[in-house]
This record gives sequence, C-alpha cells and structure tokens, in this order.
Amino acid sequence: MFHVADPKDIKDGRMTDVYFVRTMEVLRAKKIDRWVKAEFIAKRFPEDYGWGVLAGIEEAAYLLKDLKVSVRAMKEGTIFRAFEPVMEIEGMYTDFGLYETSILGLLCQASGVATKAARCKKAAADRKVISFGARRIHPVVAPMVERSAFIGGCDGVSVVKNAELIGEEPSGTMPHALILIMGDTVEATKAFDEVINPKVKRVSLIDTFNDEKIEAIRVAEALGKRLFGIRLDTPSSRRGDFQKIIEEIRWELNLRGFGHVQIFVSGGLDEKRILTLNPVVDAYGVGTAITNARVIDFAMDIVEIDGRPLAKRGKMSGSKSVLRCSKCFEDQMVPFKKERGRSARASARCPCGGRLEELLLPFIQKKRILWDLPSPQAIREYVLAQLPHFEL
Repeated sequence: MFHVADPKDIKDGRMTDVYFVRTMEVLRAKKIDRWVKAEFIAKRFPEDYGWGVLAGIEEAAYLLKDLKVSVRAMKEGTIFRAFEPVMEIEGMYTDFGLYETSILGLLCQASGVATKAARCKKAAADRKVISFGARRIHPVVAPMVERSAFIGGCDGVSVVKNAELIGEEPSGTMPHALILIMGDTVEATKAFDEVINPKVKRVSLIDTFNDEKIEAIRVAEALGKRLFGIRLDTPSSRRGDFQKIIEEIRWELNLRGFGHVQIFVSGGLDEKRILTLNPVVDAYGVGTAITNARVIDFAMDIVEIDGRPLAKRGKMSGSKSVLRCSKCFEDQMVPFKKERGRSARASARCPCGGRLEELLLPFIQKKRILWDLPSPQAIREYVLAQLPHFEL
C-alpha cells in the first residue's frame, strides 16, 4: 500500500505530535481549559529571502471550518514579510490545539513551493515558467505542490491530473524516451507532429544524440513554420558555456529564417540561473527547485489567554493587525482592536499618502467560511499583481 495519511485521520486530529495528545490528557484530567488566541508567523525565510507567498489557506479552511473557532487570515497568495502573522485562531485551546501539527504542515510546505515559484517567475519576467518537477515528490502530494507552484506564478504544470484539478491544460514537450525509441530526433519530432493534436505546440527536444545546434537546424528544416520551439534539457551536465551554446543555436536558426522558433530550457534551474539565461531563453521548465523548495518555517504561538496578552519569551504578545499601504506596499504591524466589529487602524494613511489596508481579515466564524474561496487562476493573478513591489 502507499504510505499516506487518510484525510479522516487529519480531520480527527490523529496526525499530530504526541505531546499535544498528552497535553490534552493533562488538561482534561485537571479540568483546565482557556480561551486563547494563537498566531502563525515565520521569523525568517530560506536563504534570506525578504518575503514569502502564503499558500495552503484553502486546505487549512477545510480542516478548521468544523471546529469551534474564529479565524482571521491573510488571503491565499498574499506576499508577506517576516514576523507578520498570516493567520490567527481564537477559541478554547482544547478545541483546536490538537491540530497545530497539521495546520502548520498545510501552510509550511505549500507556502515554500509558492514562494520559490514566485521567485522563479519574477526572475523570468515575461518569459514562461512551467512546473516540471512532479517526479521529484510523492505522487499523493503532487496535486498540492503543483497547485502551489501555479498560484505562485508558474504558467503551467506538467502532470495531467494536477492540471485538471486547477482547470488548466497540462504543459509539456517530449521526453528523451520517445527519441531514443524512435532512433532519431527528427523522426521522433515528425511522428509527434503527425500524431498529436494540432492545438499542442510542437516543441522538439534536441539534446538526445547529437550537437544541439545541428539538431535544432534539422528539426526546424523538417517542420518549418509548424515548429514552435526547441528544448534543451539537463543544462548543468553540458560541458562548455551553456549560454554560448544557446547563442549559437539562436544565431543559426535566425540565419536560416527560423526566427519564430523559441528556445526552451529545463534541468537544474532556479531563479539565479534564470536571471543569467534570460538574454537567450524564451521559456523555462523548472523542476526540483520548486517542488523540493524549502518550507516556510511557520510557528503557531499563543499570544493571548482569556483576553490577556501573554506569550513565551521571544514573542510579542497580543493580537495584531497587519496594515499594508496600497501605494508603497510598506507594512505596519499594530495591536489589534475592534471598533464596531472591525479592526481599528493605527492611522488612515501611510506617510507616503497611500491608504492602509488590513491584511488579516475575518475568515471563519461559527463554522462558516466568510469568503468565497478564489480559483487558482485568481490567486495567481493576485500574486503576480504584488510581485513588482517586492525584490528578489
């Protein structure tokens, strides 16, 4: 059998660290419980990133909506900074404390993937970035990972089922296996062209047997205008200057009237490599860097008990508001206060003159989700709209 959790075990609180089980045993035996507020923050980001992309909110909502809790949260896809609470849960501790492990797991991995995807997309600018890394992860979590990659900014995903779940067409070209079995790059490309639906763009993989420049010319001459692009894979294994190889290919294709043929690369790419290749590349397939991205290291910490600010050492106690300027995108974190059911803002305006907007919004109350959960496409557009305000 596959070594995976049953969703019912997650909902039943069985996917938890044992010390939470023992904590519940102690509290119930002593008949002790408290009304608490607990927040989720990341104190730092992998590799000193300056920001992260929040993902996993939809799955967290599925877990939290049946509990006796109130939740404030940032919208999925919000770009956040260190020490900013992305979610706050309020309720009796024994009603939700058992779920800390699972909630963190839902947010940490999804946000890590979305963040890396956003960084790759920002590096690529207007060039396409496709998620190619499902083979590097357990297939059971591949839909979550590729959804997170897509909402983080990837233009497409490669796995058929994952694409179906987010309402997109899967993206991909051809594998080395097809060319090896056919025995020749041109023959494999011509067979692909003859068999596959014409709406699928013809992109030939040119680095299986021979010099990439020669193969690019051969497939371009064989398909002509029908050839949309050529792809070079595993660039890290190539000897010599990979960028120079691509420049040669571009030169030879242009010289022969194949300027329409785009150049795709995949294999061993991340945002740093993308930045160096942008001058000569039209699109990227990114695998391991996104799907095996380091998690965003969120922690859940109690900040209030029975309405009184209280937190462990190293934590700022009390419920908080995160306010973002709509103009300069700078943030302010201030104590949360309620005024007629709405959070009070420290000031109506940022020093730059922009309007301050609350990022932590009421999300779940009385077992009801208060927002319409947006589509993956809408979340992705939200991320892309924020990216220009944040640096790599």
